[in-house]
Amino acid sequence: MSQGAKKFSACGCLISTIIAAIVIGLAFWILRPKCTIEDFDIFTLHGSNQSTVIHYDIMLKNRNFNKGIYYDTLNLTFYYKPNSHDNSFLIGNDTISPFYQGYRKSTHRVGGVEAKGVKSENAALPNGKAVFRVELATEVRYKSPLWKSKRHSLALGADLKVDSRGSLIKGKDKGKEYGIVLVSAAGRSMGCFKVGGILGILIFIHFL
Repeated sequence: MSQGAKKFSACGCLISTIIAAIVIGLAFWILRPKCTIEDFDIFTLHGSNQSTVIHYDIMLKNRNFNKGIYYDTLNLTFYYKPNSHDNSFLIGNDTISPFYQGYRKSTHRVGGVEAKGVKSENAALPNGKAVFRVELATEVRYKSPLWKSKRHSLALGADLKVDSRGSLIKGKDKGKEYGIVLVSAAGRSMGCFKVGGILGILIFIHFL
């Protein structure tokens, strides 16, 4: 075999190795679900004399194109932040029953919970806004056609601003409103390191 043919063969093997690594990596690539608060209302801020009730609409989106998601019970915790500092106090809890979510699907879950310790006279700030916080904690498993993952912890949270009427102040982009995204400090895709690791191992084996 000529030198040129050898180089061409080696190049072909390297390309095949890289393609194989990408295919394997995509099989194990995991994107965490995207969670947003679409609506959040505190009805006591409307001037009601009844007990304070939180109504919420949370959307969970499976961003994976080849994996479903099994959610364990979702635990929601609500806090009131009486000022702009980090201190806050618990005002309520709620749970969402376990469910399965298919590829690229979005699911809404709505609910209501009685908020303790928040009254209309102390829930409005001088600028007509109040700040609350919602935190979500659960465990999820990812299912592909060939395997099901172990459970992974999912812990997300976000601060929510409501207006003087007790309704969520949403974000805006080009005139369109959007929900508030719940974020995590460990928000990277869980599969990114696996892809890099698999690619590195295969290339190392190729050059042995």
